[in-house]
Amino acid sequence: MEPCGVICEGLYISVAFKMLLLILGSWAVFLRRPSSSLPRLVEFHALLLLLLFLLLMSYWLFYGVRVLGGNEKNLLGVVQYSASLLDALIFIHYLAVVLLELRQLQPFFFLKVMRSRDGESRFYSLGKLSIQRAALFVLENYHKDFPVFKSSYLAAKKPAKQSQILGVKMYNVDGPEESTVRQSQSLISTSSSYKERYYEEAEYARKVRKRKARLVISINEAFCQLQRLSEQDKEGKSPYVLHPRDAAQSIFPLIAQSLQRYLRTTRQAHLHSMESIIQHLTMCLTHNMSPQAFLEEYLQPGPLVQYQMIPTGVWTLVSEEPVTRPIRSNMTFCLQSIDSNLVVTVSGVPTLRLNETFIPPTSHRFTVTTPDLNL
Repeated sequence: MEPCGVICEGLYISVAFKMLLLILGSWAVFLRRPSSSLPRLVEFHALLLLLLFLLLMSYWLFYGVRVLGGNEKNLLGVVQYSASLLDALIFIHYLAVVLLELRQLQPFFFLKVMRSRDGESRFYSLGKLSIQRAALFVLENYHKDFPVFKSSYLAAKKPAKQSQILGVKMYNVDGPEESTVRQSQSLISTSSSYKERYYEEAEYARKVRKRKARLVISINEAFCQLQRLSEQDKEGKSPYVLHPRDAAQSIFPLIAQSLQRYLRTTRQAHLHSMESIIQHLTMCLTHNMSPQAFLEEYLQPGPLVQYQMIPTGVWTLVSEEPVTRPIRSNMTFCLQSIDSNLVVTVSGVPTLRLNETFIPPTSHRFTVTTPDLNL
């Protein structure tokens, strides 16, 4: 081929930098490790793959027919042809960024996510996505925003006998009409049931406050004991030095009973094992944290992602429409797992209109007149 001098050398540098930028951009957008799997192929992924296949096939066919088959001797034309291929690939990459990343940033819908077991709900804003990608967005936020589920503290009781509930006998002077008697009995039963629930809730709240006070006192005493040992160690009076792990194991029996009772009362015993409590206590002692910092994990339960012992499991997407269709207003889909059920309701973002009103600068000025004193 005929040499083209400085022009080709400049194109070589341009092609090299374009290839480097394209490789880095493709790695950042496409070569990320997936954190989840979707039931069907994303429609924009399929569109981009189709465009890429058509582009490469067209360019290579043209290169084989016109350059290799036609015995092209102009090197400048071949280099420019390669640069145009890279430009087309960069435009496809830009289209991928717009469709896969930027398109979903502008909010078009509101999502209400409700957990059916306890009625806990959260609201999210979302752009134009398919149903399966919207479900993936909900699950990613569910594990960090929703608190851990705790069973109801009011245990189901067996219904008492009718005579024990009422305590009185019912008479009907007009005749034996069973419907009237049953209606009166149901009203009295309902009245007594809500009173029982009220007193049970008050008793439960009192018990939680009592267990919490005992827990706080025991934790403070245990940390004060460790503080005294550390002061003796600084003064050289202590015969040995405890490792944070050994110190945590030494004071764990002092707090185990009160902590266990509190966790059982607040339905958190299944979330914290003995080993996890000791590890948390070791971390607090290592970083010289206060007793309040240690208690924060148990007094204020965190989201699901905080407890590694809870399995994420496999979720099932239930929708009346194909999951590849985009979400729309007034639609509902459901996410089901072994122990949870999330109901997602989609509503559109309202259209907002702002009007401008001009206020003259002289509208807030006042004229003060003084009376004429020269009479």
